[in-house]
Amino acid sequence: MPIRPTRSAAIAAAARRWSLRVNWVVERACVALLALLVLDVWLGVAVRYAIPLPLTFTEELARYLMIWMALLAVSSGVAHREHIGVEFLFARLPAPVRRWLAVAFDLCAFAFFAALFWYGIAFAERGFSRLTMIYAIPKGYPYLGVPLAAFLACVQLGLMIVHDWFAEAAPETVGAATPDAGRRLEGDA
Repeated sequence: MPIRPTRSAAIAAAARRWSLRVNWVVERACVALLALLVLDVWLGVAVRYAIPLPLTFTEELARYLMIWMALLAVSSGVAHREHIGVEFLFARLPAPVRRWLAVAFDLCAFAFFAALFWYGIAFAERGFSRLTMIYAIPKGYPYLGVPLAAFLACVQLGLMIVHDWFAEAAPETVGAATPDAGRRLEGDA
């Protein structure tokens, strides 16, 4: 007879599954942005040195693609617990203290990203009154990457808080991936 997980363990596992699902989408978006960035940079090099075409948009597009990719990757780092932590102290604490401390770290990071989301919206709104140099589109569109990335980081941190609180075992290290971090989602091949 299979052992049924406790309600707390089931909640932690559900939070981790949702975290992996959100991360799956974000990682694919980052890969797509990276592919566009590489193609854009290659095109920029080609039109500068090999093909005499007057394409001036490649530098600006590369800048915005890189910024969006880097900002979106923050939530992936949160999902895999690849963030800054004080390992020396954290690993030497007893398990109940580590659980409270992990949740406290997550709450501090959540507060930071919530503030970044709030101020990022105002930043993007102000950007809609200014135009980019090459495209002449409102800068608010590229600036929307800040609140979007902060929102995704908040979602991941919220799921990590639920996971850390309800997991049966306290985290061993503050920056350690959760036990099933390397596990693939159902349906992944």
